[in-house]
This record gives sequence, C-alpha cells and structure tokens, in this order.
Amino acid sequence: MNKGTLRRVALALAAPIAAVVFATVASSIFLIIAGSNPFSAYGDMFEYGSRLEIQVDILNRATPLYISGVAAAIGFRMNLFNIGVEGQYRLAAIVAAYVGASVSLPAFLHVALILFVAMLVGGAYAGVAGVLKVTRGVNEVISTIMLNAIAISGLIAWLVREWQAGGSVDAKGANLGVGTEPIEESGLIPNINSWLELFTREIGKGKELTGVLLVAIAVGVLYHIILNRTRFGFDLRASGINPFAARAGGVNDKRMVLGAMVLSGVVAGLVGMAEIAKLGRFSPNFVGNLGFAGIAVALLGRNHPGGIAIGALLFAFLDTASGVLQVTGSASREIVFIMQGIILLAAVIAYEVVQRYRIREEARLASTLLSGDQE
Repeated sequence: MNKGTLRRVALALAAPIAAVVFATVASSIFLIIAGSNPFSAYGDMFEYGSRLEIQVDILNRATPLYISGVAAAIGFRMNLFNIGVEGQYRLAAIVAAYVGASVSLPAFLHVALILFVAMLVGGAYAGVAGVLKVTRGVNEVISTIMLNAIAISGLIAWLVREWQAGGSVDAKGANLGVGTEPIEESGLIPNINSWLELFTREIGKGKELTGVLLVAIAVGVLYHIILNRTRFGFDLRASGINPFAARAGGVNDKRMVLGAMVLSGVVAGLVGMAEIAKLGRFSPNFVGNLGFAGIAVALLGRNHPGGIAIGALLFAFLDTASGVLQVTGSASREIVFIMQGIILLAAVIAYEVVQRYRIREEARLASTLLSGDQE
C-alpha cells in the first residue's frame, strides 16, 4: 500500500474515529456529573452486547435502520432532504400488510407481492413531494414534513379503523391481536437463524434473526451499483454536486429530482418489512421513529453503503444494550440518547474539518506541482 493510499484511508477513518472518541469522552463527563461510573456503564453495555442473543437483537434493530439510512442517503446524494421516510414506510407497511393478508399465494410470490406493494406505495407517496418540487417549487423539507403528518395522523389513522380485524386491549394496555388481518405464513419472510448458527451456536431464548437482513444487504448492494455504476447514478450525483453544470451537460434536473425522490421512497417502503414479518400484521402501535433515525444514520455514514452499515450497527447497539443500564443501575438509560446526539454532532463537525483539510492539502499539492512545471 503506497503513501497516497495510506493517506486517503487515514483521512477517511479520521472523522468517524474522532467522533466516537469525542462522544465517549463527552458522555463520560455527563455520567460523572450524574453520579455514575462511566467505566461500569460502558462495561455493562459491552458485556451485555457480547451475548449472541443480544447480538441478534442488535442485527434486527440495525436492519430497518440501515434501509432507512439508504433511503435518506439517496436524497442526500441529490442534495434533497427526504424527511418523509417516516410517513412513507408506515403507509407502505399498512397497505402491504392489508394486501398480503387478502391473498393466498405460494411463498415466493406472496413475499414478492408484499415487498412490491410496499415499494410501490413508498415510491408513490415520496413522488408526491417530488412532483410538488418540480411543478410548484415547493421545498421538499416542508412538503415531506407535512406529508408525514397527513400519512400518520390522517391516512394511517383512518385505515387502521377501516381495516381493523378484531382483537382487544387488556387492562394493562397490552395489544392482543389488534390490527389488520393476519398474513398467512407463506407471506412472512422466514428467519435466518440456521445461517447464523453455522458459525456460532444455537440461538436461544426464542430469538429470531430476521430474514429482512438479506433484503437490507441487497438494498445496499443495489444502492452502490445504481449510484456508482449507472448513467442514472452519475447524473444524480452530478446534479447534486452542481445542478447548473449538470443541466448544461444535458441532464434533465427536474427528472432527476423526481427520480431521486421516488427511488428514495421505494427504499423507504421496505423499512417496515421486518416488523411486518415479526408481527404478521400491521399493529396500531407499529414501530416508529425509524425514518428520523435513518437520517442520523445516513449522516453518520456519509451516504456510503458501508458507512451507513456501521452507523446502523452503532445506533442499534446503543439502543439495544442500553436496556441493561436500568437493570444494573450503573447509569440512566437516557445517557444513550445523549451519546447518539453527541456522536452525530461530532461526526458532522469532524467530517467538515477533514474535508476542509483535504481541500487545503489538494490545493497545496496542485500549487507545488504547478510551481515545479513553471521551473
């Protein structure tokens, strides 16, 4: 590995490492102020997270976070802020669950239909924001925030009542089968415990590694190929970097805006599929906030499929392993939210510092080469 390659690798790793170190130090200060021992808290979290069953929980949590991060990243690569992933995946999930429960098909076709409906609904709903932007100039941040409210507090609230399939809520508020009609077994993506057990031991405590993890991997691979190996991806990236130059080069910027929003929504539609596979239906208390968490994951991963994976695993680890803090009493669970916020803030600042350093070094190198040519 030559010196130039080592330098690029060092610069690439500098920002995320600096962000994690800074977040750890800052969080430790908060823990000490709160009267907790940071070494005990971190030790409990890592010991808890080292168990196989907890690692399955971490992967299950990271799977929708990764898909959500990719959905947000597609917009970011076009300089679009799709804040509507939250509403898109929830609306896609309830429609896909309803359609999936309404048909009886062979397993492969049944699962494929549910995934297709989810992607179709997510892409169509995100496309509304794209149409508003290219036809009326409505900022996508405003439109997607409003579409979130329309989806969650309007459409989904109405559809939950319309498609209610019975069930009840007990005195403690537990959900006993409330939601849409259950999907037949053929429509549920099976777990992949046997795949993991090839390299580990038998997974206990009834834990199941979601098969949607394979969907997430496929999403990441396709995201990389489309963005970096296709004409559409090149046009999208070019439009995001300099829309005026891209337009001068023959790129239809309005078509790219609409295409990026629709593609982002298509991926967003898959975010809720792990929960659908787990519950077998859409429940009124369906998992939430994955869309907003995905934005943070995408920013932390710098819109790179590998970086988004690391960000998703980190956030999933903090979300999952934090539960042990209340059990051991070593710290308050809220410290995890502080850590996530600090990590994100530190990452954004560190990436900007590294980017400015890289630009300055490239300018210095260019100046040196030009000076040498003139001599």
